[in-house]
Amino acid sequence: MTVDTLTIGELAHRSGVAQSALRFYEDKGLIHSTRTSGNQRRYSRAELRRVSFIRIAQQVGLSLDEIAAALASLPENRTPTKADWERLSRTWQSRLDDQIALIERLRDRLAGCIGCGCLSLRNCALSNPQDEYGAQGPGPRFLVR
Repeated sequence: MTVDTLTIGELAHRSGVAQSALRFYEDKGLIHSTRTSGNQRRYSRAELRRVSFIRIAQQVGLSLDEIAAALASLPENRTPTKADWERLSRTWQSRLDDQIALIERLRDRLAGCIGCGCLSLRNCALSNPQDEYGAQGPGPRFLVR
């Protein structure tokens, strides 16, 4: 016999997400529960898929606001289907490409100047005389674009 609802502990165990994170997701409107007469949370089995969706989207680098917007784009706030996942994940392709490019730049240039404007390393005077890159904005200009 399959149980139609999960307790918060069961959802935490099945999803690998801490109960505190599940309560946080619920507070943010990312997942939903019903309450028993004793005010205990009960989650439909479909919420397990929503939690998995949230975890993967976070791994891609999406903020919780972006994840909420993606979930809100689904009709009647339903759990993402395979087609929904395919459509939404296609929109993240360029973001992943950008992250891959950044990681490759970090790997290839990490030992050298990062363009932070510190001018404390010997080669900063050659790479960035008078902090010319500072005019482009804050942060490590050579690695983060």
